[in-house]
Amino acid sequence: MKTSHLKGWARMYFPAPDNDIQVTVDAHAAFNPNGASTPTRSWGTFRISHRLKLPDGTWFTNWGDLEVDCLTTGGPTATITGTLTRVTPGGPWEELLKERTRMGVSFYVAGKGGGPSRIGLSGGPQPGDGQLRKCMAPAADAPVIKGGYELVDKK
Repeated sequence: MKTSHLKGWARMYFPAPDNDIQVTVDAHAAFNPNGASTPTRSWGTFRISHRLKLPDGTWFTNWGDLEVDCLTTGGPTATITGTLTRVTPGGPWEELLKERTRMGVSFYVAGKGGGPSRIGLSGGPQPGDGQLRKCMAPAADAPVIKGGYELVDKK
């Protein structure tokens, strides 16, 4: 059995001032040794945290903990998906928690001289979009500005 893992935390660039988005992850997967790209089993957790300044000058943090249901890896890239298990009490993701909404995150983990690492977030679905499919996430487009990840591809 081959396994992969992705661990770490990072703050990603966000184009609006007074926003701080961080993704913390501890995800693992087992793969068929015959080279299948879809994992036979995935486990772990990740957290998406978004701290922002409100118009009255106070700060609010919206966060969600997710249980990993898929981790795929290939070279310096990884994609994870998971379903919400806990959210900020009274926050905007409470309805998504009731529906066990799936979210996805993609990662480009830059090696030495590979430029900045990057993260891509799916966020929650818009009304009528339906559930995000397992193992799917948008391109890793936002540069990491602090922190980083350790990615071990199928060993």
